[in-house]
Amino acid sequence: MDKTEVILVFDIGKTNKKLLLFNSELLVVHREDVVIEESMDEDGYPCEDSGRMEQWIDLTLNKFLDHPDFEIKGLNFSAYGATLAFLDGGGNRITPLYNYLKPIPGKVLEGFFEKFGGEAEFCRKTASPLLGMLNSGLQVLWLKRNKPEAYGMTRHILHLPQYLSYRVTGRITSEHTSLGCHTMMWDFDRMTYHPWLGEEGIILPEPGEVSETFMVEMANRPVRVGKGIHDSSASLAPFILSGREPFVLVSTGTWCISMNPFNHDPLTEAELKRDCLCFLSVKQRAVKSSRFFLGRIHDLNVEWLESFFNVKMGSYRSVEPGAEKIHGAMISRGDDRLFFRDGIPEGYLDRSVDLDRFVSFGDAYLHLMKDLTAEVVSSIDLILPEDDITRELYITGGFTRNPIFTSLLASAYPGKKVYTAEMDDGASLGAAMVIADQIWDRWADPLESGLRKVSVP
Repeated sequence: MDKTEVILVFDIGKTNKKLLLFNSELLVVHREDVVIEESMDEDGYPCEDSGRMEQWIDLTLNKFLDHPDFEIKGLNFSAYGATLAFLDGGGNRITPLYNYLKPIPGKVLEGFFEKFGGEAEFCRKTASPLLGMLNSGLQVLWLKRNKPEAYGMTRHILHLPQYLSYRVTGRITSEHTSLGCHTMMWDFDRMTYHPWLGEEGIILPEPGEVSETFMVEMANRPVRVGKGIHDSSASLAPFILSGREPFVLVSTGTWCISMNPFNHDPLTEAELKRDCLCFLSVKQRAVKSSRFFLGRIHDLNVEWLESFFNVKMGSYRSVEPGAEKIHGAMISRGDDRLFFRDGIPEGYLDRSVDLDRFVSFGDAYLHLMKDLTAEVVSSIDLILPEDDITRELYITGGFTRNPIFTSLLASAYPGKKVYTAEMDDGASLGAAMVIADQIWDRWADPLESGLRKVSVP
């Protein structure tokens, strides 16, 4: 029996790691998941257990290189951003993969921004809110200031997707999606590295095309290996590469990340203060984006409602109001909110809300979703310019399975076609798509079968 030709993608999340095999129609034909618990860095702070992760990748890759049913034609990596590998002259990693949540001492940044026009201007040019170690460029500065011995040994600095690729190819590379995600490394005005890196003597690889591949002999046959891609940009790639009409992508989960690849206006200081930033797409264009803590705020408020109404956990999933109720709850862009009258409160709960006014848990949940969706709309509106040309809005992630949310969101944009895209592996698909045309002459649009138009009651 002939083997199925596949692209193998390792999709590395902070906790969950996945392996997926995509066939020539870019459909998933096999997947495996593993949870790798964190270890501790030398300061006692949780970090990626890189040894176990690398061992899992190596063992799993070898298994599929010798698999009786699949022939590996391509290999790529999707991974979370804001994580760096520091390598010595021999190409060996000399530090842990530090956690981007690790606190950064204030003294590291003393006087730093003043050299470059102040914090506000620096953040504007790099399209990066100040987020501490989540700005991966500041990790380099932190290592140089706090751990000079390790920094002195450093000869190469790679973002995590490129480090994973390097372990297979031996190539020191960089690409734009990893550099363009709140790293504070990239100057979006000049579309090149920010001058501060040169002034600090920090030399990074010149970024190349994310679609670039290297032919590597593996198990006595050639395999095309990609250089890796940042997961947020990877999740956007299927919509860009399939040639969709101008669109906005609303990626939902713990965070709701709204991305507009068709808004090329420079990021403003006011937008930065409202949690906007820019990514770089697989086409090396700025993607204006906004963030809202949707999933976390939803879950905390739902726990409160479930406790008050004494219903079982997860009861919100069975709330199915009729079209009349949805229509009555359609959000306005006014100030008639019940749960977040003065914006999102600290701690994400406003316990001054009188829950006795609601006749049932379902009634309260409907109002909660009305107010939460209004906040999402406000977040999306930040990335829609006055001359907005987008015609379609795609919703991905966990809230695609929440019909109240999707219907309310569609009602807020009557001039756009709103779709849910039922794809739980969007980042993995994007990683496969960016190298697919170097392996197969033709492949089908993998989005078609997963799109569902949202109807408004």
